[in-house]
Amino acid sequence: HGNGGSIAAVREQIAYFRKHYKVIAMDSRDRGKSGDSPDKITYEKMADDCDALLAHLNAGPAYVLGWSDGAIEALLLAQRHPEKVKKIAAMAANLNPTEEAQYPEWIAWVKQSLAAVPDAQKNTPQWRHTAMMLEEPRIDPKALEAIAAPTLVLAGDHDVIRDEHTLEIYHHLRNGELAIFPHATHVIP
Repeated sequence: HGNGGSIAAVREQIAYFRKHYKVIAMDSRDRGKSGDSPDKITYEKMADDCDALLAHLNAGPAYVLGWSDGAIEALLLAQRHPEKVKKIAAMAANLNPTEEAQYPEWIAWVKQSLAAVPDAQKNTPQWRHTAMMLEEPRIDPKALEAIAAPTLVLAGDHDVIRDEHTLEIYHHLRNGELAIFPHATHVIP
């Protein structure tokens, strides 16, 4: 699970993985075909939604692949519900919404995008989710040390997430691997 991206690319990835695994593809709250959240959304709530979905389907432990928001959710799922996670691939995650984690140009673009939205549209799921990116996540890097599942941390070398922040995530994992894609952006998946 993750955000945006090309539908065709996602379909190709799902088709590939279906040859070897049972694939559960989900849309997070306020995304795609998932229902709108009646209250403020958080990454913790979305990670708990993943747990609830796996419980409902009587599935898990699972291989969890997440990109961007989905990568944050994957890390939180492993932290909050370790029994549900076998392995993780987390692409372009961040632990906080600050310039420590993200490049200032990206944060400025998000703020500009929100400022350009008419007030009548600001409470729609898409824009509530975009606004959340300026407030969340708030994950203490040391909390990642509780994750026992083997975790592959991925990023593009021209991502909106700082390379140093990706390394910080990797260094706080007990069982982590790291892959940085050269000449790649946030939308490499």
